[in-house]
Amino acid sequence: MNFRQFLSILKARRWLFVAVLLGVLVPAVLISLLLPKRYAAEASVVVEVKPDPISGSAFQSMMTPTLVATQIDIIGSERVARRVVRSLRLTENAQIREQWQSETEGRIAIETWLVEQFSKQLDVKPGRESSVITISYSAPDPAFAAGLANAYAQAYLDTVLELRVDPARQYSTFFEERVKEARAKLEAAQSKLSAFQRENGVVMADERMDVETQRLNELSSQLVGLQTASADSTSRRAQAVGGAADRLQEITGNPVVAQLRAELSRLEARQKELGARLGERHPQVVELSANVNELRLRIDAEIKRLSAGVSTTDAINRQREAQVRGELEAQRSKLLKAKQMRDQGLLILRDVEAAQRGYDLVLARLTQTSLESQITSSNVSLLTTAVPPAEPAFPKIPLNVALALFVGLLFGAGVAMAAELRDRRVRAPADVEDLLGVPLLGTLPKGDSGQEQADAEKRSQRLIKGESQLTPA
Repeated sequence: MNFRQFLSILKARRWLFVAVLLGVLVPAVLISLLLPKRYAAEASVVVEVKPDPISGSAFQSMMTPTLVATQIDIIGSERVARRVVRSLRLTENAQIREQWQSETEGRIAIETWLVEQFSKQLDVKPGRESSVITISYSAPDPAFAAGLANAYAQAYLDTVLELRVDPARQYSTFFEERVKEARAKLEAAQSKLSAFQRENGVVMADERMDVETQRLNELSSQLVGLQTASADSTSRRAQAVGGAADRLQEITGNPVVAQLRAELSRLEARQKELGARLGERHPQVVELSANVNELRLRIDAEIKRLSAGVSTTDAINRQREAQVRGELEAQRSKLLKAKQMRDQGLLILRDVEAAQRGYDLVLARLTQTSLESQITSSNVSLLTTAVPPAEPAFPKIPLNVALALFVGLLFGAGVAMAAELRDRRVRAPADVEDLLGVPLLGTLPKGDSGQEQADAEKRSQRLIKGESQLTPA
């Protein structure tokens, strides 16, 4: 079937086609006109991505699907709806209370009933590749729709701020208690450290330990020197006691002994000279012998005196060695005790430092949460406010008429084609060639009377049924 044949069928079945078209179009138009009008008002909010002025951290740089879904759920939540009801004081409206009473008979709370009604007319749509969220509300009254849309937007902003501030306030209360505890621990640790320093008379400084260590090293050096000197003096004393005192350095190097020995040698030489010349009994020889003996006694006395000095020096060295050894042991004990006290003090000092760090950390968190609990804005801002719409959003009469016209045309054409298939007619000479597959030799002129038209229709029926007597040439 070509388009020309389709048009001829519609022309022949035009009354049926028009009837079906009107049967679809007229009810659709009437229903669209009779349906109550509803107006949709829209307000929009934007989720900003600027850094947080308190914490310094940046919000998410883009609207992820999860974040969008979360914001949409918050807008459509019961918490936001109840805030809308309370902000507009709808529970105090007499007309609304009357409608609530007639529909529910008081079985549910009026606020809960209003929340359910609002959720049916609310529509929240995210922006396409943007951080803008549109809040739409439909109602029979355009002003009421705009008011509800704006109330939802403001309630959403207040709820987002509340969701951010309330946890901060709870954390602030928590950190206030922790700050008190941390301050008490810090004061206790500082008191313990002060008491330890006062009782032991120490200051937690490494300079004192350095001084004590240096003093210990000096005593150790002195002890080593005294031990060397004592060993040397002991050896000389033993030499003096053993009869070899005249070979001691203190004696051989003594000028008095050296002078006396030189004098002794001179006198002995003169004695020998005079004794050989004058004889042993000569008065001069006897006098020289007495002088030599006296000089020897003086030398022995001087040697004994010097030997006694060596013993005294050895005793003094031993005494000084014992004294320095005692001081060294005392210094060592003092240093060990100082180290022990320093270690104990360092433990207490570390407790103080740990308490100080804990206090500073908790105090910083308290300061931050206190600031967060006092903020008056969030990362969500109102972009546009809703205004009462001039045209209703439902029903859309032009759209409904266009859809009804399209459906009516489609359905009317379908009904006409169905009727044509049930009662097939020849509408044009070309139909004969298409149906019989033979060339058309000629056509009869179109008559004016009804009888001629009836005969022509009968002939057409016979041609369709194959009753024609024409045969191909």
